[in-house]
Amino acid sequence: MDRLATLMERFTLQVTPTSLETATMVVTAGDNGASGHVWFGHAGVGSDFAAGTVLFSAEVDWGGASNPLLAALPERFCFDLARDPEAASLVNLMHSELAAARCGSASVVNRLGEVMVVRLLRAQIEAGSTGPGLLSGLSDTRLSRAIVAMHGNPGRNWRNVDLAEVAGLSLSRFAETFAGVVGETPAAYLRRWRLLVARQDLQKGDRVDAVARRYGYQSAEGFARAFRQYYGQNPLAMRRVRPNHSVPASVPPER
Repeated sequence: MDRLATLMERFTLQVTPTSLETATMVVTAGDNGASGHVWFGHAGVGSDFAAGTVLFSAEVDWGGASNPLLAALPERFCFDLARDPEAASLVNLMHSELAAARCGSASVVNRLGEVMVVRLLRAQIEAGSTGPGLLSGLSDTRLSRAIVAMHGNPGRNWRNVDLAEVAGLSLSRFAETFAGVVGETPAAYLRRWRLLVARQDLQKGDRVDAVARRYGYQSAEGFARAFRQYYGQNPLAMRRVRPNHSVPASVPPER
């Protein structure tokens, strides 16, 4: 089971060198001048670092707040490169490419940055979270199976009993654990995920009725009503605007 596969497919990941003021990923030097730590978080995550301690800084664009995993990450966290020699090698290569500024270095840094971000996310999933949210859900070996199933097949008519079976839990235990760990019911999370991916498809130009059927809505009207409640505009209008990264924090119940 790959807990990141669908998220990687749905949200384009770009890593671009930038200033400390706007950086969301900063690499600082260790005591011997080698790569020491990677700091990841909101824009300006390394703005309080002394310039001499920073090897390089970059902006990670992975769908912004529309990406539920990115939105669930801590405002700032630190990754110790001493614990991961392979990640340290990646960072050293990125630093070398940036310093040399050779032909194609921007593309190389972006590709290496993608790998680095995946390693950071793996570490966060393994570490879990102290509060409810998607990060905590993906960190739970049982609940993550149900979440990945919803991510991979959002158009299926998932019932709690189906998801409980996927997770290997009793129905009552699954519903209680999911709500406590993820912070919302399975139905609410599925509804939010469906509307998020539906929005992406609309922005690519897909027809409203086709998107409605794709994500389990019985009619285009029902889909449009849920979409308006969540995004505040009709799905047809969404087909005519450029994508942005704003997304409401929660989904109102469908009627």
